[in-house]
Amino acid sequence: MPKTVGNIEDGKQLIRSSGSVGANYIEANESLSKKDFVLRAKISRKETKESRYWLLLVDTNSNSGLEKERQWLIQEATELMNIFGAIIRKSE
Repeated sequence: MPKTVGNIEDGKQLIRSSGSVGANYIEANESLSKKDFVLRAKISRKETKESRYWLLLVDTNSNSGLEKERQWLIQEATELMNIFGAIIRKSE
């Protein structure tokens, strides 16, 4: 990732939101109630959406290798959003 001011700030936000996805998923699996499980799964989905947003903002400076990796990560985030959505629908 090119070291521009924008990328540095976007990268920091990406690290925060992507870390929160995993942390909330762990909390969901350790929840004491169904309501808490669904809440944590919704937070994980929300943080995944936010992570995808920050990935969309990353400037790859026309580097085809970086762009390919960024697109792959965006696709992974989209798939995670769909997975969390299915978990939420089946749990409510």
